[in-house]
Amino acid sequence: MKNYINLLTDIQNNILYLTINREEKLNALNKDTLAEIHDCLIAVLNNDLIKGIIITGKGEKAFVAGADIKEFSDFNVQQGKNLAKEGQTKVFDLIANCKKPVIAAINGFALGGGLELAMACHIRIASQNAKLGLPEVSLGLIPGYGGTQRLTELVGKGKAFEMILTADMISAEEAEKIGLINYVVTAADLLPKVTAMMQKILSRSPEAIAAALQAINAFNHSQSGYDAEIQAFGNCFSSQNFKEGVTAFLEKRKPKFH
Repeated sequence: MKNYINLLTDIQNNILYLTINREEKLNALNKDTLAEIHDCLIAVLNNDLIKGIIITGKGEKAFVAGADIKEFSDFNVQQGKNLAKEGQTKVFDLIANCKKPVIAAINGFALGGGLELAMACHIRIASQNAKLGLPEVSLGLIPGYGGTQRLTELVGKGKAFEMILTADMISAEEAEKIGLINYVVTAADLLPKVTAMMQKILSRSPEAIAAALQAINAFNHSQSGYDAEIQAFGNCFSSQNFKEGVTAFLEKRKPKFH
């Protein structure tokens, strides 16, 4: 694998450990990091030596604490739609539809785009210190990388409404209870647990695994829902409340929505 600026890659026993390496920014997903993830995923799909992928974040605080808000704070509607569409197509859908198993090892905060990244993975395991949430409405936005659809698929409409509309974070234990993550373990046990599960999966027929991933993804899947999210996400960029929400975030104050 090539060397990346914002990613660490390590291949062991046919497993790629993909680590988002922006610890000082709590591993936030900026444009360059998303481009590198896309490049890495394409390389993985074309590499027969890699049978499965484990995605995690660098350090002990964050898996991925969200998107890099500064990058889109002055976007208009069309730029907002393009941001969501490009992210969904090039990264999040690529993970979700990958013919090789992808497990998220959630080692800390998984917020906004970070939780959307975890939800795009096929299985999620979190450490006890993890906190998960979609805080976008507190910025005058909605989730734009598939979050409205995947959260609803995983936990049902009632809980998805609650999490997205309140913008509250939940604990790893609560996330396990509602089916958002598969297991909660100690921080020390996180990678061993994820690795053990991946090794078990890789002991099965790779053709059957690929077929199962494809079939499960076909369950109740509506592309129109993802398209609707892109349109609604983009439209948020025309509101004064989006400008207020982002300005307040960058100025580290509470927003005054109207």
